[in-house]
Amino acid sequence: MLPPPWLVRGARSLWHWQWLQLMGGLGPADDQGNYRRPPAAFGEAIAVPGDAAEPGAHVLIVGRSCPWAHRAWLVWGLRALAGPIELVVVEPDPQAGRWRFAEPFEGCGTLAELYGRCGAPPGARATVPLLYSRHRQEVVVGESARLIELLNRWPSTRSLDLDPPDQRQATAAWRERLQHTVNDGVYRCGFARTQAAYDAAEAALFASLEAAEAQLGEGGAPWLSGPLPSLADVQLFPTLIRLELVYAPLFGVSRRPLWQLPALWAWRSRFHGLPGVADSCWPEAWRRDYFGALFPLHPSGIVPAGPPLATLVGSFPPVPGDAGSQPDSSG
Repeated sequence: MLPPPWLVRGARSLWHWQWLQLMGGLGPADDQGNYRRPPAAFGEAIAVPGDAAEPGAHVLIVGRSCPWAHRAWLVWGLRALAGPIELVVVEPDPQAGRWRFAEPFEGCGTLAELYGRCGAPPGARATVPLLYSRHRQEVVVGESARLIELLNRWPSTRSLDLDPPDQRQATAAWRERLQHTVNDGVYRCGFARTQAAYDAAEAALFASLEAAEAQLGEGGAPWLSGPLPSLADVQLFPTLIRLELVYAPLFGVSRRPLWQLPALWAWRSRFHGLPGVADSCWPEAWRRDYFGALFPLHPSGIVPAGPPLATLVGSFPPVPGDAGSQPDSSG
């Protein structure tokens, strides 16, 4: 038997009010309902420290499900920085809404404790990625865009430059566009408070994806800013590798599946094939953490089935003229 209309209306009104309160805690928005990502703590750009080459002197702290941490993990892997920089993976605590260490780190059980010990401003969100100095017992940098630039300059045995001089202008332009319309764009869709806010974010997202498709299309370069992979590719990959697995079903960005953008599909497969990239991909953790932890967007907490990652990085759909060859990423 269906509940009476007055009960449905009342429950719907109450749930909408509660949803707005929960969304306010999940991510702030302006008065038009547009999601606004808070600035990261420890976001200043810095020079490469003098002890950068010393093994174990620095620690890169990441979370498997966080796309912002994923971009730092990618640069760490692509540039073979495991020698000078230790990798520590934190796990989410959905009940407390924070990151925690599997084992105590510098005497801290949670990332919030480490933030506080390192002088983060009161009320600052404890987020990943984070580069930590063991010698100075301080955070080096915690803003992902600045961090990947720093890691690209870090001393390495692999002479791979992800900001090639001849592509620098194009790389910077793509990074700026991707940051706002794609990387943050999927969140602007998922965390939108109004239909108008969602519509604007969704349109900007797919306009940028279609621009990338045109850039990579027939006769184009294999990478976003030119013949060599760059930080622009690093920024795009964490979003696109999660598209079908998380963002399309949870954030409502399913207007065009990626197979309808064949050049981007082929690009994603190429990038996944680069050294160190596959080791940074954890689809089970992505789906568990997004569907299980984002209660305002998915109250049941049920983690739905999704496509195997292998089906998303294969050669289908074929792209005319794309032989699937890999560049020499060793520089």
